[in-house]
Amino acid sequence: MLDQQKKQDKKFDKLKNTKEFSQVYKRGKSIVTKNIVMYYKKNGTEINRLGISVSKKVGKAVVRNRVKRLIKEAFRIQENIVGGYDIIFVARVRMKFANMKIVNKEIKRLVKNLK
Repeated sequence: MLDQQKKQDKKFDKLKNTKEFSQVYKRGKSIVTKNIVMYYKKNGTEINRLGISVSKKVGKAVVRNRVKRLIKEAFRIQENIVGGYDIIFVARVRMKFANMKIVNKEIKRLVKNLK
């Protein structure tokens, strides 16, 4: 019962396996900014599913995990997110130098295009 309530409170779920990622890459659309590439496609549900991809070129594990946290938090705090999309954010190499303000601005711009 509590698990269902928690899922309803969350704005997004996770993309978990390679097949799900591949479908978004192949059949979805993409938008590019300086630090992030966003791939997206409709998923036929009311909830968004989020995937984050950070290459080893970005940095070692500590840096990659920081980048993932920044992206996830910036996506979470967006208020005007339209539901029903599978979304993948791919961090570009220069993302390791970005701070929360920059990431927030770029995610906001990317999410605005989902409408």
